[in-house]
Amino acid sequence: MDSRLTRRQREIYEYLQAHAGEPPPTLDELARALGMTSRGSLHRHIQALVDAGLVEPMEGKKRGVHLAGNHEGTDDESLPLLGRIAAGRPIEAVSQPEGFEVPPQLRRDRPCYVLQVEGDSMIEDGIFDGDWVVVEERQRAENGELVVALIDGEEATLKRLEHRAGEIVLHPANTDHAPQVYHPEQVAIQGVVVSQMRRYF
Repeated sequence: MDSRLTRRQREIYEYLQAHAGEPPPTLDELARALGMTSRGSLHRHIQALVDAGLVEPMEGKKRGVHLAGNHEGTDDESLPLLGRIAAGRPIEAVSQPEGFEVPPQLRRDRPCYVLQVEGDSMIEDGIFDGDWVVVEERQRAENGELVVALIDGEEATLKRLEHRAGEIVLHPANTDHAPQVYHPEQVAIQGVVVSQMRRYF
């Protein structure tokens, strides 16, 4: 490490190193984690780390603060295709990753993966059998977001999320299908859909 770095710059770099396996933090997230109140001061420290060759320049489409040499999700247009997920009823999740090309505009800088939709329960949201959805890995979601939900640790489904007192409701987008109601401990959010793709032949 560059001996000319200040104590705060070392602290920032060591934090980034310690969390290198996680999604790169934004400036706001980094400020909260380090207890810093001045975003401008943090940005100057980050620029010093950039000048030292320890952090990548914060420009272009990259959302978070990336350690130098960590190009995950920036140049490679391939995301892992994890299998098929039922939009009509829960099915067992398939986990046999293979590469699937996704344009940068259809994904986030945070880790994402692809699932192919099976079923018709989300057709009123324009999601049809055979479509592919790009999912941002997240363990929390807001009401109304389209989520991949793991039920009882065994089965995955694609639904609109609603938090209610003492329960979680997973809503289909097809009037022929009923909402699914679970206790909160039964449902684990695996990600939030950020885009979809379709083949017309």
